[in-house]
Amino acid sequence: MRPALLLAVLLALPLPASAASYDCSLPTLTPNERAICQTRDLNDMDVEMATMFRLLSGLFGMGMRGAMQDDQRAWLQTRMACGPDAACIRHAYRQRIDALQAIYDGIDRPI
Repeated sequence: MRPALLLAVLLALPLPASAASYDCSLPTLTPNERAICQTRDLNDMDVEMATMFRLLSGLFGMGMRGAMQDDQRAWLQTRMACGPDAACIRHAYRQRIDALQAIYDGIDRPI
């Protein structure tokens, strides 16, 4: 597992491991978001992905950060297309976490 990045993430942005990256109590949640809030491993993947994204966003200038934000918006559309299908959501998170890890691994001098 990615120990260097995981440690950096945990130290840099302490987020509660039991809460998604958005407010699970909102009445306007989509079926996709409700499934994430109600499924522990999806919830944990959401927190991991959001934390990685925030950490990496802070390491780059406007050009790279903008490209990452565009990729994040596109990925969110992919995740939302899963609806409440947990297997599909899991697959979407794994792909996004792997993509963010690849960005981290490409840094010349990792943190």
